[in-house]
Amino acid sequence: MRLFLKILRLSFRRQLTYRTATLAGLVTNLFFGVLRASVLIALFNAQPSVNGLTVKGAVTFAGLTQGVIAYLSIFGWWDIMQSIEKGSIGADLLKPMNFFTYWLAQDIGRAAAQFVTRGLVLMIAFGFLFQITLPASPAQWLAFAFALILSGLVSFAWRFIINLAAFWSPNAIGFGRFAFSLTWIFSGFAMPLRLFPDWFQQFCAFTPFPAMINTVIEIFLGTLTPPETLQALLLQAAWFVGLSILSQFILKAGIRRLVIQGG
Repeated sequence: MRLFLKILRLSFRRQLTYRTATLAGLVTNLFFGVLRASVLIALFNAQPSVNGLTVKGAVTFAGLTQGVIAYLSIFGWWDIMQSIEKGSIGADLLKPMNFFTYWLAQDIGRAAAQFVTRGLVLMIAFGFLFQITLPASPAQWLAFAFALILSGLVSFAWRFIINLAAFWSPNAIGFGRFAFSLTWIFSGFAMPLRLFPDWFQQFCAFTPFPAMINTVIEIFLGTLTPPETLQALLLQAAWFVGLSILSQFILKAGIRRLVIQGG
């Protein structure tokens, strides 16, 4: 645990050194957040709500989804893939820590820094620009905090699996881009899942993607009852455990294929 926390802290501090990139990312996310909010306002066309989602909730959705882009690395994350392609994975496998846990510590530090410097700041700015919905009680805030943490864990486990494709392909980034595009649609990032047909929502419910974004959004907006909130949090935890176990099987299969400098 001590080593885990040390790696986490180093990763957090490393992210804070990229000030220019952070500022550029924040401005870009805010611009597209305002653009998406404007489109959703026009889409509602003065209707008070659509399938339980109000205009205020839709605007909040736009801000919150833009705020978690960097936190979840939803547009791409290739660190493990690059380490496999370059052969530096050999050194990582020799570290006195499980390979999955080592990268999890790094990603938590990265995600925490991105949440503080981009996600939190963006939501505050969004609150000044629009009327947004906020959790109505301490219990809802607490549920949101748990959902946000679990969403990051599920996202990491999914990204970890995507990156392991590099064991089987010298150009696995193409597969990775396809996998990330699935995340944008089925997680509820592109549009709130409530605005899709029922059959599409039911299909998404059988995938881990809603656990990354849609669950966080619905808990933040208060559209779930307390029993539904608890069920959603447990489902997030189950997806993280399931994907983590699956990643270990894939990792072991990949390591058996690994060749570094002819060794």
